[in-house]
Amino acid sequence: MPTYHDPLQDAAEASDALRGLAHASRVFDNPADTYSVLGDLLSGVRSLRQVLDQVGSAHLGHRGRAHDDDGDQAIGASEALAAADDLHHAGTLLDSVEERVNAAMTHSGRIAWHAPAQELDREAVSTEAPHRWLSVVFLQGSEADDVLDLIDRDVPDAAIAHLRNWDYGDETTDAALENGYVYDEPPTGQLDRVAIDGDYTLTYNPFMGHINLLRAHPAAMPDPDLVETDVVPGREAISGVGPLDSNTPRSAGTPASARMQQASAVADRDWFAGPARSSGSVERGLSL
Repeated sequence: MPTYHDPLQDAAEASDALRGLAHASRVFDNPADTYSVLGDLLSGVRSLRQVLDQVGSAHLGHRGRAHDDDGDQAIGASEALAAADDLHHAGTLLDSVEERVNAAMTHSGRIAWHAPAQELDREAVSTEAPHRWLSVVFLQGSEADDVLDLIDRDVPDAAIAHLRNWDYGDETTDAALENGYVYDEPPTGQLDRVAIDGDYTLTYNPFMGHINLLRAHPAAMPDPDLVETDVVPGREAISGVGPLDSNTPRSAGTPASARMQQASAVADRDWFAGPARSSGSVERGLSL
């Protein structure tokens, strides 16, 4: 948080914030967000202009205390004047930067961003044929770093193509159905980003450092395993509230004490963990 009185701490925080913005702005999932970013940048440019003038004034105002390494005050004062002059020139150049950013923001504000045609096609398909989503692979921490770097260098589609190597078809489907890693919608958190490529949905969070690849599974397809398995809605997977116990009648209400016990048990379960494999399957790790 800014102190408004400590230039050293506020300058350090401003530098960190700009580094974070430089990293986060590599990808805009929603291009409409660029307008808000431009507004904040324009405010930042104006503040930077003021800072340069004030730092230059400090060099001028304290030039009587300026010395070089050998203690020569005349040389120190000359360097202080030169620094103030360069800072004044930099501030003047920022005037044109402010003008161009302001013009860009005006143009950006006139744009009505529409969803890509391929996303509209996917929405139409999903309306006609409902799907559920099966977890293919979940990575977090150091295991997810390489894939997050791949997203930064290329695009999320490259990460999806890479993580598809963890999809073993029917074997992955059976494992997800058996272990309950089936969702009505892809589970996402508040800061998660989503990318879609065909039947695959990638959710990733560069801030928390986790990635989850899911594959669409046709809900209308007759599948005894799917009928017998409790399907966890995506929002319940995020909140940590799982399905009712298999012995609990669907029509019967669950007492408050039982719900608390279920919530406690489910809280210890990692809903984002990759699907467990059956004992007869060849072992497959989730790390890269």
